[in-house]
Amino acid sequence: MDAQAAKFIGAGLACFALIGAGIGIGNIFGNYLSGALRNPSAAPGQFTNLLIGFALAEATGLFGLLVALLILFG
Repeated sequence: MDAQAAKFIGAGLACFALIGAGIGIGNIFGNYLSGALRNPSAAPGQFTNLLIGFALAEATGLFGLLVALLILFG
């Protein structure tokens, strides 16, 4: 196998973290919306948890993208 081909395969595998981040963000917002519709008075209290979960899920995706870019251009 050529080294260039191995770099492309490794970068593609590192991008699977973006799939997980997308699923995680959808899960976080979907569950928040479901809970807010069931109990609207408790929704403002959970908004901070929503933002923290979103930030952690998004950071995971960004780390995966960073690894993919490092593999390609490093």
